[in-house]
Amino acid sequence: MSKPKIRFNGFTEDWEQRKLGEVCSRVQGNDGRMELPTLTISAGNGWMKQEDRFSGNIAGKEQKNYTLLHKGELSYNHGNSKLAKYGAVFSLQTYEEALVPRVYHSFKVIKGNADFVEYYFATKLPDRELGKLISSGARMDGLLNISYDEFMGIPLVFPSTAEQMRIAIYFRHFDYLITLHQRKCEQTKKLKKFMLQKMFPQNGKAVPEIRFNGFMEDWEQRKFGDLGSVSMCKRIFKEQTTSEGDIPFYKISTFGGEADAFISRALFEEYKEKFQYPEKGDMLISASGTIGRTVEYTGEEAYFQDSNIVWFKHDERVDNSFLKCIYSFVKWSGIEGSTIKRLYNDNFLKTKFYLPCVEEQKRIGMFFAQLDHLITLHQRKCDELQNMKKFMLQNMFV
Repeated sequence: MSKPKIRFNGFTEDWEQRKLGEVCSRVQGNDGRMELPTLTISAGNGWMKQEDRFSGNIAGKEQKNYTLLHKGELSYNHGNSKLAKYGAVFSLQTYEEALVPRVYHSFKVIKGNADFVEYYFATKLPDRELGKLISSGARMDGLLNISYDEFMGIPLVFPSTAEQMRIAIYFRHFDYLITLHQRKCEQTKKLKKFMLQKMFPQNGKAVPEIRFNGFMEDWEQRKFGDLGSVSMCKRIFKEQTTSEGDIPFYKISTFGGEADAFISRALFEEYKEKFQYPEKGDMLISASGTIGRTVEYTGEEAYFQDSNIVWFKHDERVDNSFLKCIYSFVKWSGIEGSTIKRLYNDNFLKTKFYLPCVEEQKRIGMFFAQLDHLITLHQRKCDELQNMKKFMLQNMFV
């Protein structure tokens, strides 16, 4: 029996197997209008303007042979990628008409729902049939050697048109919510970037363009070395770590995420007692690779790679939330290295920045902490929706 695990109430019939060509027909040619949007398919982003993906229109003389696609019609980009081993199918949604590469297999649904077909391919269920058509990974002009007729010959399992429509509307709503949170996340990131430029002194000036009410004094230029010192954990060698253990050990590539390795509790307690160790609330900073990436130490039992992960020990003249903002854009003094960038402690301490009074620091730090919170919320919601969509794609199709 061909029934999905999850379906809407009122639908009980078996799904029926049909060849794709039985419910679709080919779309070819154009009417000579070359001023229409020229699009390309990205497996991760769907339809994109060529100017956005390639920083320009790459069609060239071939554009006169492009296919005119109308809203609701689909194309199969039979080029493989990490996200789509056997190519990707998308229906045109954002434009009424557009020109798309002739090498795509373009088609329209004549019996059923076009969006349902797009989401069917998003499940990767048709990949098994597509894989059968490829001979030893052979490629034709950079594309998988799957002809239009072969593509239309693959068998798929379809429900009634009414159920197709319900499924398609459901997943379109998912995509709308994902796009909404992605857009809000990007907008908040742009706002943060703009406000970092406006709420901190630029070009040698002693005051920023935008300030909170009640603050009028000039900011003072200081070096980090005037206000404190750089600290780091004692070096841990590879032979002192294990793949499993008591205390998580973070390297530069893993801090803020999953631990790279583990160390014994005995070693942790010994080094924590004898040597420098961060305090709860300290801002851990990456001093290698991506300089200035920060993670606030929450007080959990963990150990951090020496010299590559450091923190700034300071007194009450500096607020940590303000420091986090500074770290994200300050012009570090004397970053060294060509392939892998490195910020040594002396250069850290020599770096200059402008410092307002502590109360203004706290107001600024709180403002950007709220922006970071919004960014995290939208990104988390986006990830949750993506995971839920993936689960439902796996369970609402046969």
